[in-house]
Amino acid sequence: MRLATLNLLHGVPLRDRITAGTAVEPEQPDPVDRNVWSPGVASPDDLLRAAEELGQSGPLDVLAIQEVDRHQPRTGRVDQARLLSEALDMPYWRFVASVRGTPGIASEGASWVPADEEDDPPEDVGDPARRYPAGPRYGVALLSRWPVHRWRVRRFPPAPLAMPLLAPSATGRPKAIRVPDEPRSAVAAVLEMPHADVTVATAHLTFVPGVNTRQLGDLRTFLAGMPRPLVLMGDFNTPGGVPGLITGWQQVARVPTYPVARPRIQFDHMLADGWNPDALSAARASVRTLALPISDHRALLADFPDP
Repeated sequence: MRLATLNLLHGVPLRDRITAGTAVEPEQPDPVDRNVWSPGVASPDDLLRAAEELGQSGPLDVLAIQEVDRHQPRTGRVDQARLLSEALDMPYWRFVASVRGTPGIASEGASWVPADEEDDPPEDVGDPARRYPAGPRYGVALLSRWPVHRWRVRRFPPAPLAMPLLAPSATGRPKAIRVPDEPRSAVAAVLEMPHADVTVATAHLTFVPGVNTRQLGDLRTFLAGMPRPLVLMGDFNTPGGVPGLITGWQQVARVPTYPVARPRIQFDHMLADGWNPDALSAARASVRTLALPISDHRALLADFPDP
């Protein structure tokens, strides 16, 4: 089974801009007309082009995505998770909102409140897109080629302080900007595979040190009672081997994923629990990263033997 995780950064089209040597910082949309996406943020066509490149190596079984927009003016008011599910032929999916409204910095027009369970569709809804409440949302999503027995959601409140955060610049080198934290979320699914159930999950954790490691510990508890084998994927905003140390699970990948042009840091991870040593070894041997037309992160991919 082929798994991938990608932080969309709302779909900012960075790779091609870096290659062309042009500015990569998102521009702000005209405050009078917020019915079109920001010039610095990807259009739906950019997202579809990324999906095409992501699928060129073969069909994906599971895709975990973070920083996902749903009906946001800046990204054309599309449902990014639904668009990717259709483009990649992954009919079983759930989007989980972290915030209701538009995230970001208030002085730049952001306005949001934390999302809650009222933002989630019932678990037994066949087409979740028809049951999500109206209005812009932002969060994480899981997409699957395999049927899902059940879904579980975990949300985290924002850290109580702002921190410097690395953002892309015209040179391709990150620059530091100070931003407040936002609520975070995770979603898990139990997949109905041909020979065994498999648990997959994704999360986008805070960039505030200490708080993100506590969130990882909470995720370990949250997933403790779900079937094994398990893979937890996502942008944990923690480097290198820290996620494995916190959870006690096996790290599948130890490769840099950020920034996209010249990766030096690993923020994006796959953690495995309950896999036999041969399966884990095969998954580690298959690990690769992919620079797509969107995001300041590289996609992280691995192939696990079918359980």
